[in-house]
Amino acid sequence: MRLNQVTVSARDLAASVAFYRTLGLRLIVLSDHYARFECPDGGSTFSLHLDPAARGVRETTVYFENDDLDDAVARFKAQGLRFESDPVDQRWLWREAYLRDPAGNLICLYKAGEIRRFPPWRLKEADTSG
Repeated sequence: MRLNQVTVSARDLAASVAFYRTLGLRLIVLSDHYARFECPDGGSTFSLHLDPAARGVRETTVYFENDDLDDAVARFKAQGLRFESDPVDQRWLWREAYLRDPAGNLICLYKAGEIRRFPPWRLKEADTSG
């Protein structure tokens, strides 16, 4: 199994499309109620579904990895995006910055590299069988 796509709600589809295009996602499908993007690396997709009553996801965070995180955050700020937190090194060895999309969905831009899948505390394969 592999993760193919994440879909979040958008109150204003045009504003959300503009936001995710600013982040560098490539728009590949657009209708009056739906938009789908390709992520520039890795082949995964991300989509928006119009829901004018959406309140934004408060419990779920969407993560987008960026190898040049600090430069990307500076570039996005210059393009008018507002961040809740600038890039910070976390105790779990990731560098993270947070912002919200126009519908209030929490977005984490981060840099982890191989640490994402292979942290020093990763369980041994034999220990994960159950």
